[in-house]
Amino acid sequence: MPDDARPAARRLLLLRHAKSAWPDDVHDHCRPLSQRGRKAAPALGAFMARQGFAPDLALVSTARRAQETWEFVAGAFPQRITARDTADIYEVDAPAIFGVIRKVEPSVETLLLVGHNPGMADLALLLAGRGDEAGLEQLREKFPTAGLAVIDFEAGSWSEIARGTGRLVRFVTPRLLKQEQSGLA
Repeated sequence: MPDDARPAARRLLLLRHAKSAWPDDVHDHCRPLSQRGRKAAPALGAFMARQGFAPDLALVSTARRAQETWEFVAGAFPQRITARDTADIYEVDAPAIFGVIRKVEPSVETLLLVGHNPGMADLALLLAGRGDEAGLEQLREKFPTAGLAVIDFEAGSWSEIARGTGRLVRFVTPRLLKQEQSGLA
């Protein structure tokens, strides 16, 4: 198992949904994944499984594009992962999402959120005070669709985590995964 696969006391996986389509006359909440998103999500899931980034619990936005992203990601893991759908991370800001995280039961050591921007990007920057410098710089520039931020905390429970106390272990984007697969990274 890679060193960064071993969680600290708490590991947070922030996943922005994969690229979505913009069909006419479809409400934002009901937008499906695009073809590009349908390729990126399983590739990211396979990466997560290879790296040992398996969550104990996934909190998934009720928006269709987040639900579809989760289906593809979950399919890459050999084990079944407990998931809960929640509207509490759809169209909300980082402090609201942070509030959801702080209420997660202490038995969950690795938590995945499948959500949306700007909340995911703002939350990652709010929580990650140190860690992978290149990843932090990329994160400041853009948190693209199907981007994944892996943040570790030295905390006994989710209610103990605080702003700026996380360590960014990894920030992965579809482009970076393609480069790694091509041997360019």
